[in-house]
Amino acid sequence: MTSRDEFPADFAWGTATASYQIEGATCEDGRSPSIWDTFAATPGAIADGTTGDLADDHYHRWAEDVAIMADLGVNAYRYSLSWSRLLPEGSGRVNRAGVDFYRRLTESLLAHGLAPWVTLYHWDLPQVLEDRGGWLERDTAYRFADYAAAVHDALGDLVSSWITLNEPWCSAFLGYGSGVHAPGQQVGTRSAHAAHHLLLGHGLAVDVLRAADPEAQVGITVNLYSVEPASGTAADRDAARRIDGLQNRFFLEPVLRGAYPADVLEDLGEQEWFAAQPAADLELVSRPLDFLGINYYSRHTVAAPAPDGAGGFGPSFPGSEGVRAVDTGAPRTHMGWPVCPEGMLDVLRQAHTLAPELPLCITENGSAWPDEVSPDGAVHDPERTDYLATHVAACAAARAEGLPLQGYFAWTLMDNWEWAWGQSRRFGLVHVDYGTQARTLKDSGDWLRTFLRGEGAG
Repeated sequence: MTSRDEFPADFAWGTATASYQIEGATCEDGRSPSIWDTFAATPGAIADGTTGDLADDHYHRWAEDVAIMADLGVNAYRYSLSWSRLLPEGSGRVNRAGVDFYRRLTESLLAHGLAPWVTLYHWDLPQVLEDRGGWLERDTAYRFADYAAAVHDALGDLVSSWITLNEPWCSAFLGYGSGVHAPGQQVGTRSAHAAHHLLLGHGLAVDVLRAADPEAQVGITVNLYSVEPASGTAADRDAARRIDGLQNRFFLEPVLRGAYPADVLEDLGEQEWFAAQPAADLELVSRPLDFLGINYYSRHTVAAPAPDGAGGFGPSFPGSEGVRAVDTGAPRTHMGWPVCPEGMLDVLRQAHTLAPELPLCITENGSAWPDEVSPDGAVHDPERTDYLATHVAACAAARAEGLPLQGYFAWTLMDNWEWAWGQSRRFGLVHVDYGTQARTLKDSGDWLRTFLRGEGAG
Protein backbone atom coordinates (compact mmCIF):
# COMPACT_ATOMS: atom_id res chain seq x y z
CA MET A 1 0.00 0.00 0.00
CA THR A 2 1.28 3.46 -0.90
CA SER A 3 0.77 6.63 1.10
CA ARG A 4 1.61 10.25 0.47
CA ASP A 5 4.03 10.08 3.40
CA GLU A 6 6.39 8.12 1.14
CA PHE A 7 6.97 11.28 -0.91
CA PRO A 8 8.71 14.49 0.15
CA ALA A 9 6.69 17.56 1.04
CA ASP A 10 7.92 19.40 -2.07
CA PHE A 11 6.96 16.61 -4.48
CA ALA A 12 4.90 18.07 -7.35
CA TRP A 13 1.42 16.54 -7.51
CA GLY A 14 -0.59 17.85 -10.40
CA THR A 15 -2.88 17.36 -13.34
CA ALA A 16 -2.09 18.18 -16.95
CA THR A 17 -4.02 19.53 -19.94
CA ALA A 18 -3.39 20.91 -23.45
CA SER A 19 -4.75 24.14 -24.86
CA TYR A 20 -6.48 22.87 -28.00
CA GLN A 21 -8.06 19.98 -26.13
CA ILE A 22 -9.86 22.09 -23.55
CA GLU A 23 -10.01 25.80 -24.38
CA GLY A 24 -12.48 26.09 -27.23
CA ALA A 25 -13.08 29.72 -28.27
CA THR A 26 -11.07 29.03 -31.40
CA CYS A 27 -12.40 32.12 -33.20
CA GLU A 28 -12.55 34.52 -30.26
CA ASP A 29 -10.44 37.48 -29.17
CA GLY A 30 -7.99 37.47 -32.06
CA ARG A 31 -6.90 33.85 -32.06
CA SER A 32 -5.86 32.60 -35.50
CA PRO A 33 -6.27 29.00 -36.74
CA SER A 34 -3.79 26.33 -35.72
CA ILE A 35 -2.94 23.18 -37.64
CA TRP A 36 -5.44 21.31 -35.47
CA ASP A 37 -8.28 23.63 -36.50
CA THR A 38 -7.46 22.86 -40.12
CA PHE A 39 -6.98 19.13 -39.56
CA ALA A 40 -10.17 18.75 -37.51
CA ALA A 41 -12.15 20.37 -40.30
CA THR A 42 -10.85 17.81 -42.81
CA PRO A 43 -13.54 15.19 -43.57
CA GLY A 44 -12.61 11.81 -42.13
CA ALA A 45 -9.66 13.05 -40.08
CA ILE A 46 -11.40 12.83 -36.69
CA ALA A 47 -13.04 9.60 -35.56
CA ASP A 48 -16.37 11.13 -34.50
CA GLY A 49 -16.34 14.17 -36.78
CA THR A 50 -16.08 16.69 -33.93
CA THR A 51 -13.66 19.62 -33.63
CA GLY A 52 -12.06 21.53 -30.80
CA ASP A 53 -14.14 24.64 -31.48
CA LEU A 54 -15.85 24.27 -28.09
CA ALA A 55 -13.93 21.42 -26.43
CA ASP A 56 -14.42 21.98 -22.67
CA ASP A 57 -15.09 25.71 -23.00
CA HIS A 58 -12.20 26.24 -20.59
CA TYR A 59 -11.62 29.68 -22.08
CA HIS A 60 -14.80 30.78 -20.33
CA ARG A 61 -14.94 28.25 -17.48
CA TRP A 62 -11.35 28.42 -16.28
CA ALA A 63 -12.29 29.72 -12.81
CA GLU A 64 -14.48 26.66 -12.20
CA ASP A 65 -11.71 24.37 -13.38
CA VAL A 66 -9.12 25.98 -11.10
CA ALA A 67 -11.51 25.55 -8.17
CA ILE A 68 -11.85 21.85 -9.02
CA MET A 69 -8.07 21.44 -8.95
CA ALA A 70 -7.81 23.25 -5.63
CA ASP A 71 -10.43 20.89 -4.20
CA LEU A 72 -8.48 17.88 -5.49
CA GLY A 73 -5.54 18.98 -3.36
CA VAL A 74 -2.92 19.08 -6.10
CA ASN A 75 -0.13 21.62 -5.71
CA ALA A 76 0.73 22.10 -9.39
CA TYR A 77 -0.94 22.38 -12.77
CA ARG A 78 0.71 21.69 -16.11
CA TYR A 79 -1.02 23.46 -18.99
CA SER A 80 -0.02 24.51 -22.48
CA LEU A 81 -0.39 27.83 -24.25
CA SER A 82 -2.01 28.38 -27.63
CA TRP A 83 0.70 29.84 -29.87
CA SER A 84 -1.93 31.17 -32.28
CA ARG A 85 -3.84 32.83 -29.42
CA LEU A 86 -0.73 34.69 -28.34
CA LEU A 87 0.96 35.37 -31.69
CA PRO A 88 -1.75 35.13 -34.36
CA GLU A 89 0.75 35.68 -37.19
CA GLY A 90 3.13 33.09 -35.75
CA SER A 91 5.65 35.75 -34.75
CA GLY A 92 5.74 39.50 -34.33
CA ARG A 93 2.56 41.06 -32.98
CA VAL A 94 1.46 39.85 -29.55
CA ASN A 95 -2.29 39.49 -29.02
CA ARG A 96 -3.13 41.32 -25.80
CA ALA A 97 -6.38 39.40 -25.29
CA GLY A 98 -4.48 36.13 -25.32
CA VAL A 99 -1.96 37.42 -22.81
CA ASP A 100 -4.77 38.65 -20.55
CA PHE A 101 -6.45 35.24 -20.59
CA TYR A 102 -3.30 33.38 -19.54
CA ARG A 103 -2.42 35.99 -16.92
CA ARG A 104 -5.87 35.68 -15.33
CA LEU A 105 -5.57 31.89 -15.31
CA THR A 106 -2.04 31.88 -13.91
CA GLU A 107 -2.77 34.47 -11.24
CA SER A 108 -5.74 32.36 -10.10
CA LEU A 109 -3.56 29.26 -9.92
CA LEU A 110 -1.08 31.05 -7.69
CA ALA A 111 -3.87 32.41 -5.51
CA HIS A 112 -5.09 28.84 -4.97
CA GLY A 113 -1.61 27.53 -4.10
CA LEU A 114 -1.05 25.79 -7.44
CA ALA A 115 2.37 26.11 -9.05
CA PRO A 116 2.06 26.82 -12.81
CA TRP A 117 4.03 24.52 -15.08
CA VAL A 118 3.74 25.99 -18.55
CA THR A 119 4.24 24.00 -21.75
CA LEU A 120 5.06 26.28 -24.66
CA TYR A 121 4.12 23.83 -27.41
CA HIS A 122 1.59 20.99 -27.26
CA TRP A 123 1.21 20.34 -31.00
CA ASP A 124 -0.91 23.35 -32.11
CA LEU A 125 1.36 25.15 -34.58
CA PRO A 126 -0.18 28.31 -36.05
CA GLN A 127 -1.49 27.47 -39.51
CA VAL A 128 0.32 30.47 -40.97
CA LEU A 129 3.63 28.80 -40.09
CA GLU A 130 2.54 25.44 -41.48
CA ASP A 131 1.69 27.25 -44.71
CA ARG A 132 5.37 28.23 -44.88
CA GLY A 133 6.51 24.62 -44.42
CA GLY A 134 5.88 23.98 -40.73
CA TRP A 135 8.35 21.84 -38.82
CA LEU A 136 9.83 20.55 -42.06
CA GLU A 137 11.41 24.00 -42.40
CA ARG A 138 14.34 25.05 -40.24
CA ASP A 139 12.97 28.57 -39.92
CA THR A 140 10.11 27.33 -37.73
CA ALA A 141 12.63 26.57 -34.97
CA TYR A 142 13.63 30.24 -34.93
CA ARG A 143 10.01 31.36 -34.92
CA PHE A 144 9.55 29.09 -31.88
CA ALA A 145 12.39 30.92 -30.15
CA ASP A 146 10.66 34.23 -30.90
CA TYR A 147 7.47 32.81 -29.42
CA ALA A 148 9.32 31.68 -26.28
CA ALA A 149 10.68 35.19 -25.82
CA ALA A 150 7.22 36.74 -26.24
CA VAL A 151 5.71 34.29 -23.76
CA HIS A 152 8.35 35.01 -21.15
CA ASP A 153 7.80 38.74 -21.58
CA ALA A 154 4.10 38.14 -20.98
CA LEU A 155 4.19 35.61 -18.13
CA GLY A 156 7.73 35.40 -16.81
CA ASP A 157 6.89 37.29 -13.63
CA LEU A 158 4.33 34.58 -12.75
CA VAL A 159 5.91 31.36 -14.05
CA SER A 160 9.17 29.69 -13.04
CA SER A 161 8.68 26.14 -14.42
CA TRP A 162 8.77 25.83 -18.22
CA ILE A 163 8.45 22.90 -20.62
CA THR A 164 9.50 23.73 -24.17
CA LEU A 165 7.91 20.88 -26.16
CA ASN A 166 5.42 18.16 -25.44
CA GLU A 167 6.13 14.83 -27.13
CA PRO A 168 8.10 15.86 -30.24
CA TRP A 169 7.80 12.21 -31.37
CA CYS A 170 4.08 12.75 -31.94
CA SER A 171 4.53 16.11 -33.65
CA ALA A 172 7.10 14.69 -36.05
CA PHE A 173 6.10 11.09 -36.74
CA LEU A 174 2.32 11.23 -36.33
CA GLY A 175 2.04 14.70 -37.87
CA TYR A 176 4.44 14.26 -40.80
CA GLY A 177 5.01 10.49 -40.98
CA SER A 178 1.79 8.51 -40.62
CA GLY A 179 -0.33 11.64 -41.01
CA VAL A 180 -2.86 10.59 -38.35
CA HIS A 181 -2.26 13.86 -36.49
CA ALA A 182 -2.12 17.44 -37.70
CA PRO A 183 -0.94 18.61 -40.15
CA GLY A 184 -1.73 15.23 -41.68
CA GLN A 185 1.31 14.96 -43.93
CA GLN A 186 2.94 11.70 -45.03
CA VAL A 187 6.48 12.52 -46.08
CA GLY A 188 8.16 9.26 -45.09
CA THR A 189 11.58 9.49 -43.49
CA ARG A 190 11.59 13.26 -43.98
CA SER A 191 9.43 13.33 -40.85
CA ALA A 192 12.74 12.84 -39.00
CA HIS A 193 13.77 16.27 -40.34
CA ALA A 194 10.74 17.71 -38.54
CA ALA A 195 11.93 15.98 -35.36
CA HIS A 196 15.32 17.65 -35.66
CA HIS A 197 13.80 21.09 -36.21
CA LEU A 198 11.57 20.58 -33.18
CA LEU A 199 14.58 19.73 -31.04
CA LEU A 200 16.50 22.67 -32.47
CA GLY A 201 13.59 24.91 -31.50
CA HIS A 202 13.73 23.40 -28.03
CA GLY A 203 17.39 24.27 -27.65
CA LEU A 204 16.90 27.81 -28.91
CA ALA A 205 14.01 28.28 -26.49
CA VAL A 206 16.10 27.02 -23.57
CA ASP A 207 18.63 29.76 -24.29
CA VAL A 208 15.88 32.38 -24.56
CA LEU A 209 14.29 31.39 -21.25
CA ARG A 210 17.60 31.21 -19.41
CA ALA A 211 18.68 34.60 -20.74
CA ALA A 212 15.41 36.09 -19.49
CA ASP A 213 15.59 34.39 -16.08
CA PRO A 214 18.69 32.44 -15.00
CA GLU A 215 16.70 30.98 -12.11
CA ALA A 216 13.95 29.53 -14.31
CA GLN A 217 13.39 25.77 -14.22
CA VAL A 218 13.43 24.58 -17.83
CA GLY A 219 12.81 21.14 -19.27
CA ILE A 220 11.33 19.21 -22.17
CA THR A 221 8.72 16.43 -22.13
CA VAL A 222 9.19 13.24 -24.15
CA ASN A 223 6.80 10.31 -24.41
CA LEU A 224 8.66 7.13 -23.52
CA TYR A 225 7.50 3.53 -23.77
CA SER A 226 8.90 0.49 -22.08
CA VAL A 227 9.92 -1.77 -24.98
CA GLU A 228 10.33 -5.53 -24.56
CA PRO A 229 11.12 -8.23 -27.12
CA ALA A 230 8.51 -10.98 -27.36
CA SER A 231 11.25 -13.60 -27.02
CA GLY A 232 14.98 -13.89 -26.61
CA THR A 233 15.63 -14.53 -30.29
CA ALA A 234 18.03 -12.23 -32.08
CA ALA A 235 15.28 -11.17 -34.49
CA ASP A 236 12.87 -10.17 -31.71
CA ARG A 237 15.63 -8.36 -29.81
CA ASP A 238 16.43 -6.41 -32.95
CA ALA A 239 12.76 -5.50 -33.35
CA ALA A 240 12.83 -4.12 -29.79
CA ARG A 241 16.02 -2.22 -30.58
CA ARG A 242 14.35 -0.58 -33.58
CA ILE A 243 11.23 0.49 -31.69
CA ASP A 244 13.15 1.66 -28.62
CA GLY A 245 15.43 3.58 -30.95
CA LEU A 246 12.65 5.37 -32.81
CA GLN A 247 10.37 5.91 -29.82
CA ASN A 248 12.84 6.66 -27.04
CA ARG A 249 16.52 6.96 -27.93
CA PHE A 250 16.04 9.18 -31.00
CA PHE A 251 14.93 11.93 -28.62
CA LEU A 252 16.68 11.07 -25.36
CA GLU A 253 20.18 10.78 -26.76
CA PRO A 254 20.43 14.10 -28.64
CA VAL A 255 18.81 15.99 -25.75
CA LEU A 256 20.82 14.32 -22.99
CA ARG A 257 24.00 13.27 -24.80
CA GLY A 258 24.25 15.59 -27.81
CA ALA A 259 24.19 12.92 -30.54
CA TYR A 260 21.59 11.00 -32.50
CA PRO A 261 21.83 7.20 -32.22
CA ALA A 262 23.64 6.01 -35.33
CA ASP A 263 21.59 2.82 -35.61
CA VAL A 264 18.33 4.80 -35.79
CA LEU A 265 19.65 7.09 -38.52
CA GLU A 266 20.67 3.95 -40.41
CA ASP A 267 17.22 2.40 -39.91
CA LEU A 268 15.71 5.59 -41.33
CA GLY A 269 18.26 5.92 -44.12
CA GLU A 270 18.75 9.56 -43.16
CA GLN A 271 22.46 9.57 -42.27
CA GLU A 272 23.37 11.96 -45.09
CA TRP A 273 20.78 14.62 -44.20
CA PHE A 274 21.66 14.60 -40.52
CA ALA A 275 25.40 14.70 -41.26
CA ALA A 276 24.80 17.85 -43.34
CA GLN A 277 23.23 19.79 -40.45
CA PRO A 278 25.38 22.38 -38.64
CA ALA A 279 27.44 20.86 -35.83
CA ALA A 280 26.25 23.66 -33.55
CA ASP A 281 22.71 22.30 -33.76
CA LEU A 282 23.42 19.46 -31.37
CA GLU A 283 25.10 21.84 -28.94
CA LEU A 284 21.79 23.71 -28.80
CA VAL A 285 19.65 20.57 -28.65
CA SER A 286 21.65 19.29 -25.66
CA ARG A 287 21.59 22.43 -23.56
CA PRO A 288 21.62 21.50 -19.84
CA LEU A 289 18.16 21.04 -18.36
CA ASP A 290 16.72 21.47 -14.89
CA PHE A 291 14.46 18.43 -15.28
CA LEU A 292 13.28 15.93 -17.86
CA GLY A 293 9.54 15.46 -18.26
CA ILE A 294 8.41 11.92 -19.12
CA ASN A 295 4.95 11.01 -20.35
CA TYR A 296 4.33 7.35 -19.65
CA TYR A 297 1.27 5.32 -20.60
CA SER A 298 2.16 1.78 -21.64
CA ARG A 299 4.62 -0.87 -22.79
CA HIS A 300 5.36 -2.15 -26.30
CA THR A 301 6.06 -5.86 -26.60
CA VAL A 302 7.35 -6.47 -30.11
CA ALA A 303 8.48 -9.20 -32.43
CA ALA A 304 10.24 -9.53 -35.76
CA PRO A 305 8.22 -9.47 -38.96
CA ALA A 306 6.16 -12.60 -39.62
CA PRO A 307 7.31 -14.68 -42.61
CA ASP A 308 4.07 -13.90 -44.42
CA GLY A 309 4.35 -10.19 -43.67
CA ALA A 310 1.22 -10.24 -41.50
CA GLY A 311 0.77 -7.82 -38.64
CA GLY A 312 2.39 -4.49 -38.09
CA PHE A 313 3.38 -2.15 -35.32
CA GLY A 314 0.66 0.25 -34.24
CA PRO A 315 0.30 3.46 -36.23
CA SER A 316 3.01 3.03 -38.84
CA PHE A 317 5.91 5.43 -38.82
CA PRO A 318 9.15 5.31 -40.77
CA GLY A 319 11.62 2.72 -39.55
CA SER A 320 9.07 0.46 -37.86
CA GLU A 321 7.87 -1.34 -40.99
CA GLY A 322 7.13 -4.98 -40.36
CA VAL A 323 7.74 -4.98 -36.60
CA ARG A 324 4.81 -6.69 -34.90
CA ALA A 325 3.12 -5.70 -31.66
CA VAL A 326 2.50 -8.80 -29.52
CA ASP A 327 -0.49 -9.22 -27.21
CA THR A 328 0.76 -10.37 -23.80
CA GLY A 329 -2.71 -10.69 -22.32
CA ALA A 330 -2.35 -7.58 -20.16
CA PRO A 331 -5.53 -5.56 -19.57
CA ARG A 332 -6.04 -2.86 -22.21
CA THR A 333 -7.50 0.62 -21.91
CA HIS A 334 -10.15 2.06 -24.23
CA MET A 335 -7.24 3.22 -26.40
CA GLY A 336 -6.11 -0.40 -26.72
CA TRP A 337 -2.94 0.27 -24.71
CA PRO A 338 -1.69 -2.49 -22.38
CA VAL A 339 -1.69 -1.56 -18.70
CA CYS A 340 1.86 -1.99 -17.36
CA PRO A 341 2.77 0.09 -14.29
CA GLU A 342 6.16 -1.61 -13.97
CA GLY A 343 7.06 -0.12 -17.35
CA MET A 344 7.20 3.29 -15.70
CA LEU A 345 10.25 2.12 -13.78
CA ASP A 346 11.83 0.95 -17.04
CA VAL A 347 11.64 4.38 -18.68
CA LEU A 348 12.73 6.23 -15.54
CA ARG A 349 15.78 3.98 -15.32
CA GLN A 350 16.55 4.48 -19.01
CA ALA A 351 16.54 8.27 -18.67
CA HIS A 352 18.48 8.14 -15.40
CA THR A 353 21.20 6.01 -16.96
CA LEU A 354 21.73 8.62 -19.69
CA ALA A 355 21.71 11.59 -17.27
CA PRO A 356 22.33 10.40 -13.69
CA GLU A 357 22.19 13.86 -12.10
CA LEU A 358 19.05 15.09 -13.86
CA PRO A 359 15.78 15.37 -11.90
CA LEU A 360 12.88 13.50 -13.51
CA CYS A 361 9.17 14.19 -13.53
CA ILE A 362 6.21 12.16 -14.79
CA THR A 363 4.45 14.94 -16.69
CA GLU A 364 1.60 12.75 -17.99
CA ASN A 365 0.18 9.40 -16.93
CA GLY A 366 -3.39 8.26 -17.34
CA SER A 367 -5.87 5.98 -19.04
CA ALA A 368 -9.04 6.17 -21.13
CA TRP A 369 -12.17 4.20 -20.29
CA PRO A 370 -15.77 4.40 -21.58
CA ASP A 371 -17.14 6.30 -18.59
CA GLU A 372 -20.79 7.10 -18.04
CA VAL A 373 -22.71 8.97 -15.38
CA SER A 374 -24.56 6.38 -13.25
CA PRO A 375 -28.18 6.73 -12.11
CA ASP A 376 -26.84 7.86 -8.72
CA GLY A 377 -25.23 10.86 -10.45
CA ALA A 378 -21.67 9.58 -9.90
CA VAL A 379 -19.07 8.32 -12.34
CA HIS A 380 -17.69 4.97 -11.21
CA ASP A 381 -14.42 4.23 -12.99
CA PRO A 382 -12.70 1.39 -11.11
CA GLU A 383 -10.29 0.65 -13.97
CA ARG A 384 -8.92 4.21 -13.96
CA THR A 385 -8.79 4.26 -10.16
CA ASP A 386 -6.72 1.08 -10.19
CA TYR A 387 -4.51 2.42 -12.99
CA LEU A 388 -3.88 5.60 -11.02
CA ALA A 389 -3.17 3.76 -7.76
CA THR A 390 -0.75 1.27 -9.32
CA HIS A 391 1.17 3.97 -11.17
CA VAL A 392 1.43 6.14 -8.05
CA ALA A 393 2.80 3.02 -6.35
CA ALA A 394 5.34 2.74 -9.17
CA CYS A 395 6.40 6.31 -8.43
CA ALA A 396 6.97 5.34 -4.80
CA ALA A 397 8.98 2.33 -5.94
CA ALA A 398 11.09 4.56 -8.19
CA ARG A 399 11.94 6.87 -5.31
CA ALA A 400 12.69 3.93 -3.03
CA GLU A 401 15.12 2.72 -5.69
CA GLY A 402 16.89 6.08 -5.59
CA LEU A 403 15.63 7.45 -8.89
CA PRO A 404 15.39 11.28 -8.78
CA LEU A 405 11.64 11.50 -9.41
CA GLN A 406 10.31 14.87 -8.28
CA GLY A 407 6.73 15.03 -9.56
CA TYR A 408 3.68 13.28 -10.98
CA PHE A 409 0.99 14.84 -13.17
CA ALA A 410 -2.15 12.84 -13.91
CA TRP A 411 -3.48 12.97 -17.43
CA THR A 412 -5.88 14.55 -17.47
CA LEU A 413 -7.86 16.96 -15.33
CA MET A 414 -11.09 16.47 -17.27
CA ASP A 415 -12.41 14.65 -20.29
CA ASN A 416 -11.41 16.59 -23.38
CA TRP A 417 -11.21 16.64 -27.14
CA GLU A 418 -8.87 13.69 -27.62
CA TRP A 419 -7.10 14.65 -30.85
CA ALA A 420 -7.91 12.29 -33.75
CA TRP A 421 -10.37 10.45 -31.50
CA GLY A 422 -12.46 13.57 -30.92
CA GLN A 423 -14.87 13.18 -27.99
CA SER A 424 -14.89 9.39 -28.18
CA ARG A 425 -12.15 8.76 -25.61
CA ARG A 426 -12.27 9.94 -21.98
CA PHE A 427 -9.09 10.34 -19.91
CA GLY A 428 -10.31 12.75 -17.24
CA LEU A 429 -10.46 12.61 -13.47
CA VAL A 430 -13.51 14.81 -14.03
CA HIS A 431 -16.35 13.80 -16.35
CA VAL A 432 -17.53 16.43 -18.83
CA ASP A 433 -21.01 16.36 -20.35
CA TYR A 434 -20.23 17.80 -23.77
CA GLY A 435 -23.83 18.91 -24.24
CA THR A 436 -24.09 20.95 -21.04
CA GLN A 437 -20.39 21.27 -20.07
CA ALA A 438 -21.31 20.04 -16.57
CA ARG A 439 -18.28 18.78 -14.63
CA THR A 440 -18.59 15.70 -12.35
CA LEU A 441 -15.72 14.38 -10.26
CA LYS A 442 -15.18 10.68 -10.98
CA ASP A 443 -14.33 8.07 -8.38
CA SER A 444 -10.72 8.19 -9.61
CA GLY A 445 -10.58 11.90 -8.87
CA ASP A 446 -12.00 11.25 -5.42
CA TRP A 447 -9.30 8.59 -4.90
CA LEU A 448 -6.59 11.11 -5.76
CA ARG A 449 -8.12 13.73 -3.46
CA THR A 450 -8.24 11.23 -0.59
CA PHE A 451 -4.67 10.11 -1.26
CA LEU A 452 -3.34 13.67 -1.35
CA ARG A 453 -5.10 14.48 1.92
CA GLY A 454 -3.25 11.57 3.48
CA GLU A 455 -6.52 9.90 4.35
CA GLY A 456 -6.04 6.75 2.31
CA ALA A 457 -3.49 4.46 0.77
CA GLY A 458 -2.94 3.48 -2.82
